[in-house]
Amino acid sequence: MTESDKPTPAPPPGPAPAAGSPAGPPVPGAAPLPTAPSPEAAAPGPAPDSFGRVAEDGTVYLRTDEGERAVGQVPDTTPEEALAFFTRRYDALALEVQLLETRVRGGALSPEEARKAVGTVRRSIDGANAVGDLPGLLARLDGLEPVLAQAQQQRREERARNQAETRSAKERMVTEAEKLAAGNDWRGGVNRFRALLEEWKGLPRIDRATDDELWHRFSSARTQYTKRRKAQFAQQAERREQAKGVKEKIIREAEGLATSTEWGPTAGAFRDLMSRWKAAGPAPREVDEKLWQRFRGLQDQFFEARNAAMSAQDEEFRGNQEAKEALLAEYEPRVRPDEDLAGSRAAFREFLERWSEIGKVPRDAIRPLDGRVRAMEQSLRSTEDAEWKRTDPQARARAEDTANKLTAQIAGLEEKAAKAEARGDASAARKARDSAATYRSWLEQAEKAVQDFSR
Repeated sequence: MTESDKPTPAPPPGPAPAAGSPAGPPVPGAAPLPTAPSPEAAAPGPAPDSFGRVAEDGTVYLRTDEGERAVGQVPDTTPEEALAFFTRRYDALALEVQLLETRVRGGALSPEEARKAVGTVRRSIDGANAVGDLPGLLARLDGLEPVLAQAQQQRREERARNQAETRSAKERMVTEAEKLAAGNDWRGGVNRFRALLEEWKGLPRIDRATDDELWHRFSSARTQYTKRRKAQFAQQAERREQAKGVKEKIIREAEGLATSTEWGPTAGAFRDLMSRWKAAGPAPREVDEKLWQRFRGLQDQFFEARNAAMSAQDEEFRGNQEAKEALLAEYEPRVRPDEDLAGSRAAFREFLERWSEIGKVPRDAIRPLDGRVRAMEQSLRSTEDAEWKRTDPQARARAEDTANKLTAQIAGLEEKAAKAEARGDASAARKARDSAATYRSWLEQAEKAVQDFSR
């Protein structure tokens, strides 16, 4: 039989691997497979010929529960080598199953990736041209199902927790956004909305209905805030323009007052202008400071001129200050109402006549001099008030009437005590005399008051 007439092995699914290498396509997401079986895969097991045999023509058969199945033919080799060729294919599949088990049980693959990898390996085992315990490999793959089911359940629970946390975060953001939309934080609110929007973009979506509802609330709050903010700034701009007009009018009025020499009325007019300036509120930021500098300059011009004039006037009045100080030094010792009320009255009248003839004094001397004059006046008035109270006829009559009533009351109590003694009632007599003693102490005070009015 020529070389071309010899039968060839049945092709395995996918590209045929080299002898001793893992069979079948690579597992998606899996690490590169080693080229030799692990110690577990190389552990002693049933002899290869228990799973297959080699016919006289070199065809290799796999024993299955349904019978034998030809897996291929290795020409020009011994039966042992032919069988070993196909058992090495089985060893590669076993190693692939072992690696998949390790990765699945270690959590290296997601449940979806693991199921896809199990399906790929299962397809490479089903009908594989290999000799070995293929049903055992399939059973090991079936044994991964509970692990995958548990992992999938954990994944669902984790996804549910993440969904709940995301929903809670978005609800919190919506609540804050609605609070901002109802508030008046026009500066900080913009930055906060920007930060909330970036945070929202970084969160995953939840169920569509809930996510759409929350986003609608968040977006509506943001739109509401933006509209209110624009309206606020528009009103503010309008008020600032109005304030600009008011302040420009105030400046025109101040320009007419800046050179006035009517110091008192003009100073009052500038105070009124300042009140109107404050009530006007701020003008646009780019002109407000310039307007203020113009107005302040006009104020300074007037008040500097007034201060200069007042200073010159104060120097003219310095002689009047010295004259009034000398006058006070002369009359303060003479106004002693507690010693001579009538003489003090006459001296104070004379003092006032001479005082008014002297004229104005410097501004810094007005208060100290007026204080000394008021002290003399207050001393005189206090003494006059005390004298009036002492000589008041109505007060004297009230004091005498009180003394007479107390005298009559004492007489009545003494008579009552005498009658009680006459009938032998010592207790009543003692009580009446005690009451009479109390009234006598009051009578002494009333008689002293009458004597005070008599002096």
